[in-house]
Amino acid sequence: MGLFDAVMGNASEVDADEVAQELSPILADNESVVKAYKMVRDLSVFTSKRLIFIDKQGVTGRKVDYLSIPFKSITTFNIQTAGRFDTDCELKVWTSGRDEPIELEIAARHAADMQKSLANAIFA
Repeated sequence: MGLFDAVMGNASEVDADEVAQELSPILADNESVVKAYKMVRDLSVFTSKRLIFIDKQGVTGRKVDYLSIPFKSITTFNIQTAGRFDTDCELKVWTSGRDEPIELEIAARHAADMQKSLANAIFA
C-alpha cells in the first residue's frame, strides 16, 4: 500500500494470495480470493462467491468485524470517480434487505478495476 494512499485514507490493492492465507479459516471449501484492497488495517475482499468487508477494531486490531455479502444479494452498485483534484473515489453497494448502501473510499486508480470485478461477479 502506498504511503500517500494510507495518509489519504484510500484503499490500495494487496496480494490476493496473502489475503487468502489469512482468510483460510473462514473461506468456503470451493471459494478463492480474486482481489483484495486494504485501507490502513481494513480489507475489502472479492472472492469467487462474495464480497467481504473486514473491519479491524480497537488498538490491537484483535477484534474483527466481517461483513459478508454474497454476490447474488447485490442489487446495485455505484462508483463515483475522482474529480480533477480528488485522489479518491467512492464505492457504494446496495444489497437486498438493506435500505442504505455500504460505502467505501477507494484509490482512483482502482475504480475501473473494482467496477469490472463487481460486474464480472454479479453478471456471471
